[in-house]
Formats: sequence, C-alpha cells, structure tokens
Amino acid sequence: MEISIEETSSGGRYVGRVEGVSDVAEMTFSRTSPRLIIIDHTGVPESLKGQGVGQALAAFAIDEARKGGWKIIPLCPFFKAQVARHPDWKDVMSF
Repeated sequence: MEISIEETSSGGRYVGRVEGVSDVAEMTFSRTSPRLIIIDHTGVPESLKGQGVGQALAAFAIDEARKGGWKIIPLCPFFKAQVARHPDWKDVMSF
C-alpha cells in the first residue's frame, strides 16, 4: 500500500492507495497550529475494507507526528479506537 499526504494551509489528508484498486482510503486532519493537528475522519471504501488500510493510515499519522514534533487530537472515532489499542502512541496524543 502507498500512503501520500495532501496538505493545505489549514489541514489535509493522508491518502491510502492499494495497487490494482481505483478507490482510495483517507484520514483527514485540520491543523490548529504548527504543533497540533486534529484527526477528524477516516474513510475506507468497501473495496478496501478488511485489508488493514485504516490501521496503516493511523500508524502513518503517528509516524508523521513523531517526525514533525507535533501532537494529535483524536476526534475521529476510528482513530480514537486505534489509539486505545496502542498505548505506545500516547506520546503524540493531546487529549
């Protein structure tokens, strides 16, 4: 799976693409400051469900936050559930 970032001045999205599938998965975020983002939505189309795409997007967001030195406010229910399953991600959470 390939994950890319589409960013604007106020936010953006992480986009997951699987070879051979035209649909894309996304995890959207808003940037509240240079050091804080809010993850507010994860969308995985039926054609990609059950393949770990949402989990891969969540892990990618965590890696990006660690590399960039920022924190994440987890508003998206899917992302919140992933954070609850991964206590090692708490270092980049802002509750």
